[in-house]
Amino acid sequence: MERSERIDDPPGVATLVPPLPGGVRRDRRGGTVVLWAMTATCLGWGALRLTGWEPVFRWSQAVSFTPYLAVAALVPLAWAALTRRWRAAVTAFVAVAMFAVIMLPRMLPGTQPPARGPALRIMTLNMWNGNVSISALMEQVRRYRPDVLTLQEVTGPVPERLAAEGMAGLLPYAYTLPEEDANGVAIYARHPVSEGRRLPGTGPGQAAAIVTMPDGRRVEIVSVHACAPSSGWRTACWEPSVRRLPGAGGPLRVLAGDFNATLDHAVLRGLIATGYRDAADATGHGLTMTWPYHEQPFFFPKIAIDHVLADERIAVRDFRAVTLPGDDHRLTVTDLTLP
Repeated sequence: MERSERIDDPPGVATLVPPLPGGVRRDRRGGTVVLWAMTATCLGWGALRLTGWEPVFRWSQAVSFTPYLAVAALVPLAWAALTRRWRAAVTAFVAVAMFAVIMLPRMLPGTQPPARGPALRIMTLNMWNGNVSISALMEQVRRYRPDVLTLQEVTGPVPERLAAEGMAGLLPYAYTLPEEDANGVAIYARHPVSEGRRLPGTGPGQAAAIVTMPDGRRVEIVSVHACAPSSGWRTACWEPSVRRLPGAGGPLRVLAGDFNATLDHAVLRGLIATGYRDAADATGHGLTMTWPYHEQPFFFPKIAIDHVLADERIAVRDFRAVTLPGDDHRLTVTDLTLP
């Protein structure tokens, strides 16, 4: 039987001090195990992301959520510091530092090249198999007046529906490849479009065309729709569909659309390294999420898979995303200045 110890007190006053419950040490040990498990997870996640090694396909899916792990990594750091578990605190700090290296550049605008050519506004949207409201899309076209609009998941009726809503009066030139099953793709422009071509390979449609500016400058525009990194045949299709996109160099080129990849995927960073800049990243808006937005609760984690990659000779002035009713992707608007 446990006994309470009596402490000497002034006469007439008796204070009983109960012994510490036997479970307190076990609880502390259990808390330490949980703390180290959280710290190790954040540390391992950060290390894998920094090295670019994607050991299994499921990791290629999970790494999309790196921005959320960057925030979560603050929890074990704060816990360890408040409870004075200093070894855990130092380890957690290393994990937080890793995530800072990954995330901070996306939040800070980069240096722009000395481009003084014509302005070029790019708008892009995945139409969710043609289900987006055409009137809502046209409202944004009239509002932002883009020079180029790239569309993905363009089904058969979409070009006619756009024409009925007055697209020809705003973006009269086009190269369209409407198809069912989310394979259709299109490029609309304010200026002449030529040399349209479908990119080779299986999976959703991806197309390129030349837009000739009023001063004669030519820019190749690619409407991007990479395979989704999901199950079945798409697993093998995903990475090759990004790799077959044309690298930078030579003629001016802009890739715009649904890459189904985030800046935390090595395959996308490899494409950018050929001489592109991600518009959101270059303007400090790299944490602007673009999918999924249709009927999702506000707390459902979103990721950034819709991008505009501009040749590094092109200045990126602005990037924004707009939510449209009835679409799971957000529409993006990017302002560029050609060299």
